[in-house]
Amino acid sequence: MGSALTRVFEATEEANRQAILDALGGVATGPMLDIGPHKGEFSERVAKRLGITDVHGIELMPEHVDEAASRGITVTLGDVDEGLPFADGQFGVVLANQIIEHVRRTDQFLTEIRRVLRPGGIACVSTNNLGSWHNVISLALGYQPMPMHVSDEVILGNPKNPADGTAHEDAGRTHLRLFTAKALVDLAAHHGLRTVEMKTVGYYPLPPRLAARAVKMDRRHGAFTVALFTPDGP
Repeated sequence: MGSALTRVFEATEEANRQAILDALGGVATGPMLDIGPHKGEFSERVAKRLGITDVHGIELMPEHVDEAASRGITVTLGDVDEGLPFADGQFGVVLANQIIEHVRRTDQFLTEIRRVLRPGGIACVSTNNLGSWHNVISLALGYQPMPMHVSDEVILGNPKNPADGTAHEDAGRTHLRLFTAKALVDLAAHHGLRTVEMKTVGYYPLPPRLAARAVKMDRRHGAFTVALFTPDGP
């Protein structure tokens, strides 16, 4: 059962990545900033899809910087809780895939995204949806929702989670804040980012094809939120 769920989780994460590619295609142009590019594989896919050659990243983990740089990304080692070390209006597209849940200073995070976006630019923020049914049901059973971490060292609190009892791969994997889709949209609006598009992707424990049908009927409770924002006003 655990391995089957793991396969569904991995397939859903790929469905989330594909949803980002589809959402950005045709509406976003460079230069591009990827916040938390990790090893740069997905940054490379997005840049290729959008035809962008000027790609920057800010990465917390020193061990990932060289590999991301080897993919042609100009990578800055840094902590987004300290701000984004880039100029006002420098980017046409900002990507933050599975990052905001790791961030402590989320108000500053969204303010900084707006600052570095040029007028008419697009920010794509994707994150776990706190309101997804698998989180709601976990709480109803008295279990810790799977994306809600209570330790910097080990994943605990939900025996239905295939990763329960295992160590985090690195400190950057711990989740500090989770959002419902509405909370993400509302906080972005508070910091001057207007919603262009918002959808959810995945519907645990369903595999992606069935999940795609389910989320069309009930988008509020999908596994991941994918939202596009643009700076509001001048």
